[in-house]
Amino acid sequence: MPRVAQLAPTLAVLVLAGFGLAGCTAATARDDTQPTLKAPAAAADPVTDATPTPEPTEPETCNGMSEVVSYTNDWTWQRQGILRDLGAREFAEGTVAFDDDGNPSTYTVAAGDVEAVIAERLCAYPNLDSMNHVRMIQPGQVLWLTPNPDTPWVPYFGPMEAEAGFQQIPYQRAIESAGAAVDAGDIDTVRAIWNDTLKGMFTNQGTIDAVQEVVDSGDPDALRQLFS
Repeated sequence: MPRVAQLAPTLAVLVLAGFGLAGCTAATARDDTQPTLKAPAAAADPVTDATPTPEPTEPETCNGMSEVVSYTNDWTWQRQGILRDLGAREFAEGTVAFDDDGNPSTYTVAAGDVEAVIAERLCAYPNLDSMNHVRMIQPGQVLWLTPNPDTPWVPYFGPMEAEAGFQQIPYQRAIESAGAAVDAGDIDTVRAIWNDTLKGMFTNQGTIDAVQEVVDSGDPDALRQLFS
């Protein structure tokens, strides 16, 4: 009996410790049942348009200006540089025709057109009016843009060899009359104007012979380049 009495305090301590462990276990179990807090989900990226916005384009410009020049300084002229049509614009709203290579070949003048703006549209120096033997362009007029270097061409304001004091007005009127006759298909009148009036205003025999050959042939296209 005394032995049991001695063990009683020890047993009491063990019992109390057992209850304590049970309590901790129970508390741990209860904590595990608590809901787990989650971090809020990242906001979704807003939907964007997959099509990129096109960059603004600069208006097309001329890389270089084309001009009509004479390499012989008398009756043979040709175009130096390539024409380009940059599109209709105010004061140059006429119609462009193209050759087989896609180069502008003729321009039909629209009402309100200005020769310098037409030249700007076509990347050409502004000499289209004199090249077509007129002082001022007119609506409906068809301007040819590139001379044939194998066909003679005479200047509108006077022969290349004209000296100071040359009478331009009679010369220009004769050129315009010959051009009107060419456009009307009246070859006989063209020949008469050249032989009776214009020929005597030239002094360069090479020019006279070249033009005379075309006038005698009666080729409408070649005559048009000469006078129209």
